[in-house]
Amino acid sequence: MTLRSPTHILTGTRIRERRLALRRRQADIARAAGISPAYLNLIEHNRRPVGDRLVARLAEALEVPAAELTAGREEARIAALREAAARAPSTGELAPELEQAAEILARFPGWSATLIATARRSDALERQLINLSDRMTQDPYLLTNLHEVLSAVTSLRSTATILAEEGDVPVEWRHRFHANLAEDSLRLSTTAQALVAYLDGFETEGGIFTPQEEVEAWMAAGAPPIDKATDLASDAARALARDHLARMEDERAALPDAALAAASEEGDPLRIATRMRAPLDLVMRRLAALRPPGFEEAGLLVCDGSGTLTLRRPAPGFPLPRPGDACPLWPLYQALAAPQTAISAQVETPQQHRFSTISYATRSQPEGAFGPVLTRAQMLILPVEKAANGPAPVIRIGASCRICPRIECPARREPSILSPAPAVQGP
Repeated sequence: MTLRSPTHILTGTRIRERRLALRRRQADIARAAGISPAYLNLIEHNRRPVGDRLVARLAEALEVPAAELTAGREEARIAALREAAARAPSTGELAPELEQAAEILARFPGWSATLIATARRSDALERQLINLSDRMTQDPYLLTNLHEVLSAVTSLRSTATILAEEGDVPVEWRHRFHANLAEDSLRLSTTAQALVAYLDGFETEGGIFTPQEEVEAWMAAGAPPIDKATDLASDAARALARDHLARMEDERAALPDAALAAASEEGDPLRIATRMRAPLDLVMRRLAALRPPGFEEAGLLVCDGSGTLTLRRPAPGFPLPRPGDACPLWPLYQALAAPQTAISAQVETPQQHRFSTISYATRSQPEGAFGPVLTRAQMLILPVEKAANGPAPVIRIGASCRICPRIECPARREPSILSPAPAVQGP
């Protein structure tokens, strides 16, 4: 009797594809799994069921986790493939072979994952476009600000035209016109900055386009157990979440919650590390994860040697950029140049919110003495009133150059789309 279950089809085909990828004979795999080559041939052609124990033996012989050979979430992936095919534009007489979705998924998992991810991203972009369109036409705050901008521009143009075309204007009136120009320019600048900040805030609202953003949003909702990583939409996000949660479990075992909470009364992460005889970077990560008394609003940023942020857990009020963009003045990046040295600094945002930061970088060679040197830096962020006592320089930072109003910043790498308010000239 031929079995047509999608689960069996996927399992048998995956076994065959894995064996062929290893260039192993059926006889060798069958011998290692304790079955006959003829029975393995029937399994590979999806004509025999495969129990859990047999799958485990075959997985060991094929040098692959058993989960890679079984169905697991395959039904959902098959449905996602079919949905992607149904949403694709028509190609004339050639219609997608929906009945072959299971076979395609088994034989070409990489292409299938790419197709599913592309379809999901297309759906997300379509939803974002609809959302932006609705807000552009219906958002009262946006419409009010746009009207204010147009009003200020019209007033500026009228005043400038009078000054340019009227020849000799009495001194008293000229002073009034100059005052009007200054007032309208200030109003335009203020409104434009507020409008840009508002637009920048909802450009990606509800739009999560990278696995890192997906995991960060998922983690921000709580601290779920490792087995809940399957709740995420993409395979890449699930893998990142599992790695992150497993690392958190290891760090919790190395630095238990109760011991860290008791030591947190020291207030200073360096003193906590000394008291607990633990690495400072571990203490910083655990403080941001546990948030014991005195560190309830702690945030943490982690970057690799290239400066790319790999973990973002912001403190309330601390400006975060989009992925791939950040303020070069963050002490986090200074730490990359001085590994194993704690850098303490106070930072001030454009909104004049102050934070105390401790940045610390480490280096490792996981592949041995002749392997590459890997650098990782992290920055613990605390509201300034909760910072450890002691003087520290104040660094004026932003989120990213594109929307930072500090035009004269020495670290600026691109022009800001925000213009400074013009100085008001007196008569």
